[in-house]
Amino acid sequence: MNETLERCRRNLVRRGFEARIAATTEEARQILWEEIRAAAPETICFGDSMTMKATGIVDDLHRDGHYRLFDGFDPAMPRPQKLEIRRQGLLADLFITGINAVTEDGALLWLDMIGNRIAPIAFGPRKVLLVVGRNKITPTREAAEERIRTIAAPQNIARHPGFRTPCAVTGVCADCYSEDRICNTHLRMERCFPRKRITVVLIDEDLGL
Repeated sequence: MNETLERCRRNLVRRGFEARIAATTEEARQILWEEIRAAAPETICFGDSMTMKATGIVDDLHRDGHYRLFDGFDPAMPRPQKLEIRRQGLLADLFITGINAVTEDGALLWLDMIGNRIAPIAFGPRKVLLVVGRNKITPTREAAEERIRTIAAPQNIARHPGFRTPCAVTGVCADCYSEDRICNTHLRMERCFPRKRITVVLIDEDLGL
């Protein structure tokens, strides 16, 4: 797998991303802190990501207290307030989240429900940090899209038991019209512009969905 990670890293760099390899989530956490300190942001926002949470960086940021943190996922908040915080986070200095799939040739792919995770990746924050486990790396873009449809989307629905979609019952993605549908907005990033605005941390562990 190390050869796959290195090949993916080289192709990401060729496409204008910064890319680093971490052997473990703990090493990824250290890399994230290095990148945060180098960027010297005043404000930080993050998108929902199990891989990101596994690194412990969100808990670190809450404890640190040095940065203004836009946390739109506080369960104690009413949903309208959460959404407003996520909107404010679109102009944070730095944004952190995960990736649904990465191709070996360096393309990044996401699927999102309301777009708060993919909007700041595409534009807004001056610096973006992305973490991804080795299980998200696919040989082709078609395989990446299939992975999102058959693995990421149904398993993400399973994390939200109140959502009423066909895949919540069957475990299989369907082109549904449910109000709870999470397969609404796709992003595929082919290149990073400006160069090095986005840093991708490839982790040599199976993480996330």
